[in-house]
Amino acid sequence: MGYWDLQEGKDCVEKTWITTKLGTALGLVGSAYHIVAFQPDSAIQAVQRATNGTVTMAALGAIFGMTTCLAAQARDAPDDPVNYFIGGCASGVFLGARTHSAMTGTTACIGLGTLAMFTKVGKMEGWRLAGPPRM
Repeated sequence: MGYWDLQEGKDCVEKTWITTKLGTALGLVGSAYHIVAFQPDSAIQAVQRATNGTVTMAALGAIFGMTTCLAAQARDAPDDPVNYFIGGCASGVFLGARTHSAMTGTTACIGLGTLAMFTKVGKMEGWRLAGPPRM
């Protein structure tokens, strides 16, 4: 089962697990690119960079998944795109706290929240970014 196959506001643990796995995968790929682009001085420094990036992205995924699901339950509006904005914003706030920057947290909250909300709206309305044209 995929993320979109699960009912909104239900199966919070499974949804959080899926978003955590996705965040971890993105973190590993991003860390690999970062290590290649900016060569570390030692193997220990490379492992530290990879761990830092991967754990941060995994945490962002977990925070998004859990917050989105809990917002759907608390607001009693499971298919509302605002739940996704809340989840994205919570992830952005974590990113700001991680970087010790209120400006980073604020912009990440707005940016990730808006991206998540439009992703949900696009899914609900059948928007497509790629693929063959519809006839």
